[in-house]
Amino acid sequence: MTSAEIRQAFLDYYNKQGHEIVASSSLIPANDPTLLFTNAGMVQFKDVFLGDDKRAYSRATTSQRCVRAGGKHNDLENVGYTARHHTFFEMLGNFSFGDYFKPEAIRFAWVFLTEVMGLPKEKLWITVHHSDAEAERIWKEEIGVDPERFSQLDEDNFWAMGDTGPCGPCTEIFFDHGEEIFGGPPGSPDEDGDRYIEIWNVVFMQYNRTADGEMTPLPRPSVDTGMGLERIAAVMQGVHSNYEIDLFQNLLKAAAKAVKTDDLDSKSLRVIADHIRSCSFLITDGITPSNEGRGYVLRRIIRRAIRHGNKLGMKGPFFNSLVASLAKEMGEAYPELIKMQSQIERVLLKEEQQFAKTLDNGMRLLTQAINDLEGSILSGETVFKLYDTYGFPADLTADVAREHDLTLDMEGFELAMEQQRQRARASGGFAVDYNDKLELSGETEFVGYESLEGSSNVVAIFVDGEAVKQLTAGQSGIVVLDHTPFYAESGGQAGDQGQLSWDQGQFSVTDCTKEAKSHLHIGELAEGVLSVGDKVFAHVDEAARLATANNHSATHLLHEALRRVLGEHVQQKGSLVNPERLRFDFAHFEALTSDEVTQVEAMVNSQIRANSDVKTDVMAIEDARQTGAQALFGEKYDDQVRVLTLGEGFSVELCGGTHAKRTGDLGFLHIVSEGGIAAGVRRIEAVTGQAALEYVAANTYHLNEISALVKGSRETVVEKVQGLSDRNRQLEKELDRLKMMLASAKSGDLVSNAVEVNGIKLLVENLDGADPKALRDTIDQLKNKLGSAVVVLATESEGKVSLAAGVTKDLTSRVKAGDLVRELTAKLGGKGGGRPDFAQGGGVDCAALPAVLESVKTLIADR
Repeated sequence: MTSAEIRQAFLDYYNKQGHEIVASSSLIPANDPTLLFTNAGMVQFKDVFLGDDKRAYSRATTSQRCVRAGGKHNDLENVGYTARHHTFFEMLGNFSFGDYFKPEAIRFAWVFLTEVMGLPKEKLWITVHHSDAEAERIWKEEIGVDPERFSQLDEDNFWAMGDTGPCGPCTEIFFDHGEEIFGGPPGSPDEDGDRYIEIWNVVFMQYNRTADGEMTPLPRPSVDTGMGLERIAAVMQGVHSNYEIDLFQNLLKAAAKAVKTDDLDSKSLRVIADHIRSCSFLITDGITPSNEGRGYVLRRIIRRAIRHGNKLGMKGPFFNSLVASLAKEMGEAYPELIKMQSQIERVLLKEEQQFAKTLDNGMRLLTQAINDLEGSILSGETVFKLYDTYGFPADLTADVAREHDLTLDMEGFELAMEQQRQRARASGGFAVDYNDKLELSGETEFVGYESLEGSSNVVAIFVDGEAVKQLTAGQSGIVVLDHTPFYAESGGQAGDQGQLSWDQGQFSVTDCTKEAKSHLHIGELAEGVLSVGDKVFAHVDEAARLATANNHSATHLLHEALRRVLGEHVQQKGSLVNPERLRFDFAHFEALTSDEVTQVEAMVNSQIRANSDVKTDVMAIEDARQTGAQALFGEKYDDQVRVLTLGEGFSVELCGGTHAKRTGDLGFLHIVSEGGIAAGVRRIEAVTGQAALEYVAANTYHLNEISALVKGSRETVVEKVQGLSDRNRQLEKELDRLKMMLASAKSGDLVSNAVEVNGIKLLVENLDGADPKALRDTIDQLKNKLGSAVVVLATESEGKVSLAAGVTKDLTSRVKAGDLVRELTAKLGGKGGGRPDFAQGGGVDCAALPAVLESVKTLIADR
């Protein structure tokens, strides 16, 4: 069977058992700060298992794309060197949300493997957790597994969502590749061999673990299973290594052609074939190479692939050419690969070109360090220098070191990387206590699409995270209602503001957020007493809501306009809409030209002037996808979604926010700014309606003021300012020329001030009032006139000291300008450095300058 046939057979089998086929979620976990990437099939169902989300189905099956290349789950260093480690893989899974449990889950797995896949029963080995007598009984008595092919394991067979939260025992199914391959069964001393390979893991979520380690039974035990598609494909296709299956063979051949090699067994070729999968899917899901977080992991994977291509003799770009082969291989299952192919190629090519500039130099330094090495440990200083100077991630250096049987001094590297490590921890801090939440039950019904006010009942009150019975005047807290017109902050839209009022008091709502299914009204009790069970009248600030809704609708028009002007690769990377303005972040790799900004703005305003209805339809998510509605990567959607249509089909997107009734309500849109905020991510800020009118009016006022200052009109102001700018540049050049002449004249006067210190001519001067930029030219002239000398010059300007030193070539073996300047500027409360023949720097301690210059003689004498 091909990998595609196995994938489909799995989904079809579980669908016949009453499981809903659910599409793979993004590699960016939806609203989940605990994970770097989606690394298992259960990730998209985490809130369902926690009880924070309900689905229309209680059984599900998926083929989930996963990445393990960063954070806790990191297989990067093993990829290419083992038969089964990958940065990207597909996890086949079936899930029960409080529906069936151990008997059904075990039977489903056994029937699929032995009957649908036709695997011999005597080739399968079963494990259970030592405490799970029930699972052991089912396997032995109901399924009839041979006790000789059965093991009890310890903590390796116990799964947890984190340090806290749902957890439970596992049962695993291993495939025996045969006695001709080294290795023992699971639980034996030789279990790390390759004979017995895990192909299926069934997790029985039956406990909740608290921070103190106590485990209590879950009210609705659930099932989470996973089977790696690549592993089962290897079994079904009769090969031992995952790299021998059909999915990889075609990629390996394409990679071999790209790097011009015939060795299909090359470990470097395996690395390249694996990495093109993870890189392409990460870019498809909106991640771009950068120096932090997920983008940094992507950059590391790309650079590792490039380095292995370089090792095989490739000196130019090649990695991007493999995207077409991947799209051909997996595009049917994941059509987004085909849709995004050109963008993926563009991102990879740019990264290849950028890294190529430093790869040769970095490899030269690393090779030299290895050749000069005494022993088998590469110093942390070398590892850090490669990272800091040449952009070599430590694991890339480790990859090369491994090929030479060397290890890295990671302790030394970590000391040098303290600041970067802190940043990495900040971007990768994914610890969370799943029990550390507000004690909420039920859900708040949102009625704010239809109305901005209405009566509600108070169902809970919290102060400092603790549930209380009532609030008194002056207290701040959180109020939860049974239904509310207040929109809770979500999807980039700010939460509503307003009031909760009753006969004896008023609660001012300053923000509204959401936790689980409850809306949290945050604010302060202005007067009276508010108790749980009270009836209140909720009233949203109408002006603020309407302005926010208009700005939200504008982001959708802006998104589509950007896609039409720049290309379909444009993806939303974030947004903020509030009553004052809108901010829209999107994936694009270069600054927009003035013409492109004008086109985008004009296209949006054309839709606004059309004044078409803004339509919202509620439908099943699969139906919405069939209509072609745009969905945001990383966003979590319910089974029933709101599909927003603006401009007679101009923009169709999934969105749960509030919006204008007609596009004309926006008035018009004006783009205030466009700029980059991260590698491959741009940001547009804009205003609409009254705010746009006020912005344009202010700009017009300032334009009139400038016109008057340059003695022109609004029509000629650009020409006038350009003339002033050109004239200013001419004057600056003339000033620089005069300063050079002055410096030259002054240098002639200074030569006679040189003194001799231990056979070295030394000239030290404070050129009070001199231009700091002229110091270098003055030093060069003095060196020429003195022939052989050390020259140190300083000047003070605006409370700061600028200092420069020059050393003629014949003296650099005795005195180095860089060392001299570093020592002097340190005494001035600053820093500096440079080459042996010239260096410069500065400081802020002007009062110390005379003593510092006086010390130069002693420093030269010491040398």
